[in-house]
Amino acid sequence: MHILVTNDDGPPSSHSSPYIRCLVKHLEDAGHIVSVCLPHTQRSWIGKAHMIGQTLKPTYYTPSSNIHGEDNEGTTRQLPSTAADADEWVLIDGTPASCVQIGLYHFFQDKGPIDLVISGPNYGRNTTSVFALSSGTLGAALEAAVCRRKAIALSFAFFSRNHDPLIIEAACRHGVRVIEALYKQWPTDESVDVYSVNVPLVEGVEEHKTLWADMLQNYWKEGSCFQEIDGDTGDADEEEARIRQGEIDNGPTLQEKKGHKHKHFKWAPRMADVYKSVEESGPGNDGRIIRDGNTSITPMKANFAISHPVPAATEFEFGFEATSADAAFQAIIAYEDPYVQPLIVTALNAIFPRGLVKLVTDVSMTDDFSIANFLDSPESKVVQITPYESIDFEFAATHPTSCLINSYMIRKALIRKHYLSATVDHWVAKNPDSPLKTHVKRSESFEVDYAEFLDDALVEAFDLRESMDRNAEMDESEPSKREWWILKPGMSDRGQGIRLFSTMEELQDIFDRWEADRPDSDDDEDYTHDQDTHGEGGDYITTSHLRHFVAQPYIHPPLLLDDRKFHIRTYVLCTGSLTIHVYKHMLALFAAKTYSCPWQSPDDIESFLTNTCLQESPNENSVRRFWDLPLPQTQLSGIFEQICSVTGEVFEAAARGMPVHFQTLPNAFEVFGLDFMVDQGGKTWLLEINAFPDFKQTGWDLSEIVEGFWRGVMRVGVGKFLGVDVAKCEDEGDMVLARDVDLGKR
Repeated sequence: MHILVTNDDGPPSSHSSPYIRCLVKHLEDAGHIVSVCLPHTQRSWIGKAHMIGQTLKPTYYTPSSNIHGEDNEGTTRQLPSTAADADEWVLIDGTPASCVQIGLYHFFQDKGPIDLVISGPNYGRNTTSVFALSSGTLGAALEAAVCRRKAIALSFAFFSRNHDPLIIEAACRHGVRVIEALYKQWPTDESVDVYSVNVPLVEGVEEHKTLWADMLQNYWKEGSCFQEIDGDTGDADEEEARIRQGEIDNGPTLQEKKGHKHKHFKWAPRMADVYKSVEESGPGNDGRIIRDGNTSITPMKANFAISHPVPAATEFEFGFEATSADAAFQAIIAYEDPYVQPLIVTALNAIFPRGLVKLVTDVSMTDDFSIANFLDSPESKVVQITPYESIDFEFAATHPTSCLINSYMIRKALIRKHYLSATVDHWVAKNPDSPLKTHVKRSESFEVDYAEFLDDALVEAFDLRESMDRNAEMDESEPSKREWWILKPGMSDRGQGIRLFSTMEELQDIFDRWEADRPDSDDDEDYTHDQDTHGEGGDYITTSHLRHFVAQPYIHPPLLLDDRKFHIRTYVLCTGSLTIHVYKHMLALFAAKTYSCPWQSPDDIESFLTNTCLQESPNENSVRRFWDLPLPQTQLSGIFEQICSVTGEVFEAAARGMPVHFQTLPNAFEVFGLDFMVDQGGKTWLLEINAFPDFKQTGWDLSEIVEGFWRGVMRVGVGKFLGVDVAKCEDEGDMVLARDVDLGKR
């Protein structure tokens, strides 16, 4: 998961911030992506304040490799490093709460969405209300909570200034364990916004209890928390350390008989009052739990209300722990997509208990990549999730029971539009009652090398030619009576090359315009294109490199919402040979403009094309949750049932009817993105199938849908194959079984 770390103690310092470097290292060692944004100096006791009217300025900090001792401060720059591999921390001359705002919204976006904010580890405890109400550590966590992010305030309570590095290491390990367990168990009913976790710096802390805790309600006793002084005295860091130790206890305030005497005041809280309130309290509160050397967890709302899933003083359950080395496996995850990579890693960590997986993410995907180079032994269980070109199919073939890969080798029967058309035709011919007959528009496929040969290419496209001939004979003043067609390049994606037409003249004009835009030579250095991906330089690519086309009857009238056309993006998981699951939480992707009929504006793609990646002026509501659409729940459920039926049928059609072009593997899984359109009558139509779907279209705001899907992939696709127990999740029912096809290869 991607974690933002902040604190109220500032950058690493043996005097004021001795723990943060160690915690960050342990988080990274656990496989998390960590971003750090801190106050540039000590900001304790400041709560959730912001410095209004002050311009905040960042500096850029590279921590020392030494995580303990006097020389761990690192180096600071006024400007960010230009090095490609620089992973700098950001220091802000503001408050902890301001660091959260700036860290969430102004830095680190290249690492993907932030899943969790950790504030701390604080230099000292944050138990009881007296500390918590003023704590900058709690303040930063609360700021994250009101930004609708999961947040944990982590504090290390010490009882001696002898900071043994071994004890700090143990506290960090234990802190990471608590953090990961809390994240996996986070309530879905919004009953908790913030967890305040206090870990005592005591020997053997990892073996001590971890308990749910109330926050002790205590108060200052009579007397001021400020001491009168004459002028400046002492060093601020030294005074702060003394305060944390509880060494300062001021006497009664001096009272003057008349007038004012000029005075200075120094913060000198009455810590003895706090410690006495703990001693006099009953069991179950955070102060007593820490006093006894145990770890406390206090769940809270961002309004300071304590929210308990279980009674105070109950022992915290970390969940399933790996007990057998035989169950462990290795995961090589290098998806090469900054949007989805952290979501996959987060899903892995959520499903498989800590210590069960050896995670490898720092992988260079070269031509000679080999899984064997990363394994502890040739027989180690391993899952590889990488781009298709980097998958080690050879290793998977020789290790069919221990190696799981994330793609089938051959699946063009589905993912190439002209092959999909043939797959459906062959299956429907043999199975006339198949739902594909009534939920897939029959396409005409053809090949065109150059525009002048278009007429010859359509010789066998009988239905298309007859339709265009009928359209041409109609009165030109009534274009609405024509049957309109949508043209799609067979091997493009992301909406490239899609056009509308109704007559041969219009279709010929499309190819003539592409031909005119084509460069004089295919060797032109600016004219390059990988035929398996979409082009960037113009639609002329479709006439030379993408010669396969399909023409499909245009779906009109479509179901509209807010007068806009939309399609449904469905994420599908295929495992082994062959089980198909549909992820329940689908997306609705909307066109950028109000819908217009094809005869009104056939060239205005933003009115009829719903691929959000092509929108020049995308609407803020371009991507929505399917189940939140303003339609009756019965209609939404009916659409989902149609999608499940068609999805299961089309994958079985490819596996049984086109086995040369769709070859499953028992030790592989693959994720697909299926696009569906709903017409005005409520019928759902399959449009196309995409391998390695463009998850970025989901957007940052709905990234939890992608993460949830990958949790399902880990649970259903990875855990079952490797024979590994997985953590229990509330979303287990979100992966809906659409079809279980026995191809005799399991």
